[in-house]
Amino acid sequence: MKSSTDGNAASAPPRPAPAEPVSAGKPNPKTGDLKTRVVSALIMAPIVLGAVWAGGWVFRALIAFGAVVAISEWINLVPSARRLPARLMSVAGVLVSLMAQLAAGPWVGLGVAVAFSVLTALAGGGRDRGLLGFGVFYVAAGMAGLTWLRDLPSDGLALFLFAMLAIWATDIGAYAAGRSIGGPKLAPRISPKKTWAGLIGGMAAAALIGWLIALAVGAAMPALALLMGAVAAVVGQAGDLFESAVKRRYDVKDSGQLIPGHGGILDRIDGLLVAAPVLAVFHATIGTALSWW
Repeated sequence: MKSSTDGNAASAPPRPAPAEPVSAGKPNPKTGDLKTRVVSALIMAPIVLGAVWAGGWVFRALIAFGAVVAISEWINLVPSARRLPARLMSVAGVLVSLMAQLAAGPWVGLGVAVAFSVLTALAGGGRDRGLLGFGVFYVAAGMAGLTWLRDLPSDGLALFLFAMLAIWATDIGAYAAGRSIGGPKLAPRISPKKTWAGLIGGMAAAALIGWLIALAVGAAMPALALLMGAVAAVVGQAGDLFESAVKRRYDVKDSGQLIPGHGGILDRIDGLLVAAPVLAVFHATIGTALSWW
């Protein structure tokens, strides 16, 4: 005959197993990654901003370095670049186009970039040779836009900061709005984390930054600067999605590992490479006609 104690034990629900204690010495991967990103940003930001502020050969050296690294990451993404002539042609094309721009102007530099894009595609081989060749023009045109903006005699520094800070603001605003609001995806097959709310948040942040910079430098039409900030955000997001599509095509997470916690150079400047030429063309045409800055 069972005792009452035995009966109670049999009817009582089983106790859940105690949770495994979290080891105080075991680092959280997300926390470690965030720390790495912050440290990298604190180291890189002063170097980049210092070169931008200095201008001249210091800035051009930074652009040349960034161009070589960016095209090197691009040719590592595309399988057609495994041939040595294609790799050499890609790097030479970006550098020669930059030198041509400095010596004879941006249009000559872009013409050289187009020629080297074709030569690189022919040297590459394979079904992705066109994409390989396009990378030369993509990087060269972006760097040409950045160089042209910074080299403007009186407004170069302000307009360069306008482009750079607008893209930074886009990333921050898109992240904040996307995380807090969520909603429909912007391009789920290309970049599943991007949302329409994020795009709108990025546009608002970039527009605000553009407007504040215009006010700070005494631009003639701050309202137009606000609009161009929003345009830069849209164009920058398009550049981000383009690089994401290329990486997804080849099943690659990051374009490189140069910047700990951030990936490669292309991962950081993909939006800027598209937004800078757009802003440069606008300033040289409609902007000049309207005397907006």
